[in-house]
Amino acid sequence: MIRVVVADDQALLRGSFTVLVDSEPDLEVVGEAATGVEAVAVVLEQRPDVVLMDVRMPEMDGIEATRRIKDVARVLVVTMFDLDAYVYDALRAGASGFLLKDTPPAELLAAIRVVASGEALLAPTVTRRLIEEFARTPAQPRLKGLDGVTEREREVLVLIARGLSNGEIAAELQLSLATVKTHITRLLAKLEARDRAQLVIAAYESGLVSAAG
Repeated sequence: MIRVVVADDQALLRGSFTVLVDSEPDLEVVGEAATGVEAVAVVLEQRPDVVLMDVRMPEMDGIEATRRIKDVARVLVVTMFDLDAYVYDALRAGASGFLLKDTPPAELLAAIRVVASGEALLAPTVTRRLIEEFARTPAQPRLKGLDGVTEREREVLVLIARGLSNGEIAAELQLSLATVKTHITRLLAKLEARDRAQLVIAAYESGLVSAAG
């Protein structure tokens, strides 16, 4: 059973998410929150697997709430616009995924399962949003460990940053899927990243991938 907390300041939307999630046999809503402060409190009390987190909420926004609970639960940010200025900040704060509020129900449910399994959910729109963000701001190297990354691992990292799936990376580099997964596991360890979302951030912030490339 995957335990979920729903955080959104719109009661109708919050209720709709709850009904949808509870309709699945393997998913269960264990708490709701209308503000960022409530979200943090509920998550610390319930220790869910996944949090559906709105970005714009009163008292404390979803980004700060994500930052405070990232080590307790995986956060799936759900917002209204794919060009929301907070997408990049949310991922840097520790979010494991990003979805639009008009995402079809089946895709939202699938996203919860993906994030709960330990994977990151980065749609192509998110990757494009990150590129746009880095096009406006200079790279700010902050992550350690890139010196220890092999040439092949760098190639894998670049392709991750460009939004390719494991299967697509395997085809691009003519590697087996198992080998690609091994490289990703090593990258996560070397860059001290918790998931694929942080690897994308690492690729850009280290300067390995440029917004133009």
